[in-house]
Amino acid sequence: MGQISPVFGSIIPSQTQLALQNNYLAFNAGANDFAQQYLPEVYEAEVERYGNRTLNGFLRMVGAEMPMTSDQVIWSEQNRLHVSYTGVTLVGTAAANGNVFTFPLANGVQNAIFANDTIVVMNPATGVTIKGVVGTSQNIAGPLASITAFTFVGNSWLTLADAGVAAGAANRSTSLKIFVYGSAFAKGTSQATAQGAAPNAASYKSIQPQFTQFSNQPIIIKDSFQINGSDMSQIGWVEVATEDGTSGYLWYLKSESETRLRFDDYLEMAMVESELASGAGANSFAAGAAAGNVPGYSAAVNAHGSEGLFAAIQSRGNILSGFSGVTGISDFDQVLKNLDTQGAIEENMLFLNRDLDLEFDDMLGQISAGSSGGTAYGLFENSEDMALNLGFSGFRRGSYDFYKTSWKYLNDASTRGAVAVNNIEGVLIPAGTSTVYDQQLGTNIRRPFLHVRYRASQTEDRRYKNWITGSAGGAYTTALDAMQVNWLTERCLVTQAANNFVLFQQ
Repeated sequence: MGQISPVFGSIIPSQTQLALQNNYLAFNAGANDFAQQYLPEVYEAEVERYGNRTLNGFLRMVGAEMPMTSDQVIWSEQNRLHVSYTGVTLVGTAAANGNVFTFPLANGVQNAIFANDTIVVMNPATGVTIKGVVGTSQNIAGPLASITAFTFVGNSWLTLADAGVAAGAANRSTSLKIFVYGSAFAKGTSQATAQGAAPNAASYKSIQPQFTQFSNQPIIIKDSFQINGSDMSQIGWVEVATEDGTSGYLWYLKSESETRLRFDDYLEMAMVESELASGAGANSFAAGAAAGNVPGYSAAVNAHGSEGLFAAIQSRGNILSGFSGVTGISDFDQVLKNLDTQGAIEENMLFLNRDLDLEFDDMLGQISAGSSGGTAYGLFENSEDMALNLGFSGFRRGSYDFYKTSWKYLNDASTRGAVAVNNIEGVLIPAGTSTVYDQQLGTNIRRPFLHVRYRASQTEDRRYKNWITGSAGGAYTTALDAMQVNWLTERCLVTQAANNFVLFQQ
C-alpha cells in the first residue's frame, strides 16, 4: 500500500512574533528573495533626480530649418563699402617730406586708392591723425601697394611716426590706418585715373567689389535601438516615465524613448560643435578615413566634417577672452564698440553658462545698487520692503538691446559643464535676418543669420527619418526576433554674417 509523507504538510508554528531581517524582501542586497512573506513598500515610478535631461531648444530659439537638395550649401557675404587699409607703412624720410606710404594687398587684388582721393591717416598707437590728398597711386612688386600723398595742414607726415623711432629711419611707422573720405579735383580736369596718366578706357578709376564666398557641407547623424521580442512582452515593476511623456511598465519603452531623446539632442549638439576636417597627419580624420579605419569612409569619401557654430565664430567672428563683471561694465563696452564696427544689429541674445550669467548679474547689480544712490532692482514695483530680484533677463546699453538666458548645454555635467575651466562661457547671437530667393518656395524669404539646412527632395526627406525593422513591435520586415528602431538625419548649420557674433572664452 502506498503512503504519502508528510500526511498533512509541514506544521512548524512560529514561536515568537518578531520583525526579523529575514522577514523582508531585499531587492538591492544579495540575491532577490521572493520566499519572504512580507511585501516591501515599492515606489513604482523612477525619481527624476536630474530634472529635465534634454539639452535641445537653442537653435529653435535663434534659427530656422530649411531644405536643401545638394551636397553643399554656398552663400556670399558683402564686403565693406568704403576703402580702408590697415598695416600701412610710412616709408618716407625727413628729406622726402615723409609722403610715401605702402600697404600689403592680397594676391591679385588691385590698389583701390587713386590720384586726387582725399585720405585720413591715423596712428592707432598714438592717436595722431593727419589728412591729405593723394598724388600718385600704384601697385608695386609683390602683393604691395604704394601711394604718395600731401598734407592739407603743415608740410610733413612725420608726426605720425611711432614713439622712439629715429628721425632718419627708413620706416617711421608700420601700423598706420588709411581710409578715403572723398576727393579733390581742379577745375576742368578729367575723371580720376589709376596712375595719374592721361584718361583712357583702361585707366579710368573703377573699383570692383570682391566676391566673398562661404560654404558648408551636411553631415549624416544616425542612432538606433534594438529589443528582442521576448523582452518586449515582459512586464516590469518600475513605471517608465521620460521627458517626452512615455509611460508604462514595459522597460524597453524607456530605452527606446531615451535613445530618441538623445538623438534629438545630437541634432543640436552636432550643429554647435562640428568641425571641418583639416590636416593629414596619421591620427587625423582624413588619414583614418582614407585607410578605412573609420567605418564607411574607405578612400576618404566625404570625409569633410562640417562647420559648427563655435568653429564658425572662432574662424570668422569675434572672441572676447577673460570677461569680468567685477570691474564693472567697461569689459562689456568693448563688445559694444566692436559691434559698432560690424553690422550694428540692435537686438542680440546672450546664451551664457552659469558663471558668466552671474557675472552679468553682478555687473548690472553694481550699476543698480541702491546703497550707491542708484535704483534698487526688485519685485513688486521695486518696493524696498519686498523681495529683491537678483537676476536680469535683459538690458539696454548704448543703442543695443540684450536678452540674457542661461544655456543649459554649457552647464550640464554630461556636456560642457562640471569642469574646473570651461573654455567657452557663452555666445552672443544677433537677431539679424537676410533676404534670399528660395528655390523650393519660388519666392524671396527672410531667414535668420543662424539656420539649419537639411537634405530633402520630392522623394526623400532626410530632416528626421525614423523607421522600424524586424519581426516584433508591429514590424514584419525581417526574420530577426527583435524590433530595431532607426533614426537618421543629414544636415548642416549656416552661420551667416559671423562678424556680428561674439564668443565668450576664458
